[in-house]
Amino acid sequence: MNVVFAVKQYISKMIEDSGPGMKVLLMDKETTGIVSMVYTQSEILQKEVYLFERIDSQNREIMKHLKAICFLRPTKENVDYLIQELRRPKYSIYFIYFSNVISKSDVKSLAEADEQEVVAEVQEFYGDYIAVNPHLFSLNILGCCQGRNWDPVQLSRTTQGLTALLLSLKKCPMIRYQLSSEAAKRLAECVKQVITKEYELFEFRRTEVPPLLLILDRCDDAITPLLNQWTYQAMVHELLGINNNRIDLSRVPGISKDLREVVLSAENDEFYANNMYLNFAEIGSNIKNLMEDFQKKKPKEQQKLESIADMKAFVENYPQFKKMSGTVSKHVTVVGELSRLVSERNLLEVSEVEQELACQNDHSSALQNVKRLLQNPKVTEFDAARLVMLYALHYERHSSNSLPGLMMDLRNKGVSEKYRKLVSAVVEYGGKRVRGSDLFSPKDAVAITKQFLKGLKGVENVYTQHQPFLHETLDHLIKGKLKENLYPYLGPSTLRDRPQDIIVFIIGGATYEEALTVYNLNRTTPGVRIVLGGTTVHNTKRQRTRQRHKQREKQAPYEEPDRGLNLRTPGSLPEPEADTQPLSHPGVPPLEF
Repeated sequence: MNVVFAVKQYISKMIEDSGPGMKVLLMDKETTGIVSMVYTQSEILQKEVYLFERIDSQNREIMKHLKAICFLRPTKENVDYLIQELRRPKYSIYFIYFSNVISKSDVKSLAEADEQEVVAEVQEFYGDYIAVNPHLFSLNILGCCQGRNWDPVQLSRTTQGLTALLLSLKKCPMIRYQLSSEAAKRLAECVKQVITKEYELFEFRRTEVPPLLLILDRCDDAITPLLNQWTYQAMVHELLGINNNRIDLSRVPGISKDLREVVLSAENDEFYANNMYLNFAEIGSNIKNLMEDFQKKKPKEQQKLESIADMKAFVENYPQFKKMSGTVSKHVTVVGELSRLVSERNLLEVSEVEQELACQNDHSSALQNVKRLLQNPKVTEFDAARLVMLYALHYERHSSNSLPGLMMDLRNKGVSEKYRKLVSAVVEYGGKRVRGSDLFSPKDAVAITKQFLKGLKGVENVYTQHQPFLHETLDHLIKGKLKENLYPYLGPSTLRDRPQDIIVFIIGGATYEEALTVYNLNRTTPGVRIVLGGTTVHNTKRQRTRQRHKQREKQAPYEEPDRGLNLRTPGSLPEPEADTQPLSHPGVPPLEF
């Protein structure tokens, strides 16, 4: 189960089926992001796709020498745009692919509009989600619920994205959901309805052990998105933000123009693929090695070109040299900025206390350390509020709870009201009253013994002690110990054998820390394959936005910035990204369908 491979196969099939000749790829806002996550422009250009356009662009020129490959979400808006397009076609022939199920009435409307008979085919290719990593996908939705209930528009979009994921992986699963979440139950029912209605699409070859879809709610673990991260991918997202593999570095002091925005993609960046799950200390060492390798190769390229053979060798090696130069510049800049932020915001000390709040049960020590950091001028108002949020979640019902005093400390520190309000919002969102599980107290003698032994042994890295609650959930699921009274099956059937193919979906968003947990479980648990998805991929800023949305009566759908493929401006063609050849992904275990 590899979601990047699944989407990439769809795009490849679209291009191959259109045959030889020059092509334009016609997309909408969402499918532009979907394609850009799995393909670089230079890769698609090699397949004779020379133009990338938006279906809603009003300034497209008539180019009858081009074939049009249309990859669109099956929305009413897109169908209307297509009808207009077919009535006055700008291209010679149209291959239309919808990213999800299209109604028969819409197909009929398209057929009636195709008076010039330019449509060669209409198909459904189920790439209706953002493939982030091979085992991680997102729907790029923030603010999916109104209070505890779904926003109807976002419920529909989430159902479509999740069923498309199942179709793309060729899975017809049994479904379990988090009982304490009405939203999880509602989504489970909607997915089941689609499977029942479109049963012919879900008639895949039956496996001995059926696949399993587990639907969870973010409110069951509000701790994980609040913690600072120390592995490369998670840390970049937490401190800089990742939007469809793009990182905005425009605010970095003294940044050069060509590094204002960079791409971090494991599919096309070998260093990133090898280091995305490593701790920050290891990244620093590996950056140094990368620099040394670059310096060794650099003088050779600058030698005099005294013969035809010298010139030929230079031309052959230049693309690789140029690519390595770009890789070095990019990662040195990113790691340098991460280091600056860690120092400027005193994040090592802040993170140590965060880990204590998340993993230990010593109230007196935790309170003392939080108070100490609130007095530290280097601790930002955002980080100060985050520490108090973690305290409020952990010690919500402690007999010596000192939350009022900490709130006064925040006020005295000058923390703005918008941050102080988040403390009560996070308790309302993911506090004891809401959670279906106990995040902090071991529930049985075995768990208490394990925690005691862990305390005696200490931990290898004080900044990465925390394990997401998802780890415990999946561990119990794999061992057949996940309680049915907490995570019931939808319908009468139950799974008797150990699950092999597991799709986990988190309403309210997953995190890169949870993605790392899934990556490690895939790597260390033979015979088990897990894919993780969520309405978004969180960092702390997105989590706090979600909590604010929870307090509103109605939310507007959140969309990622429209980045990825460079859509052309009128009269111009997009340039390929320099030397972006596909590379192996040694950091991720092979996952097969």
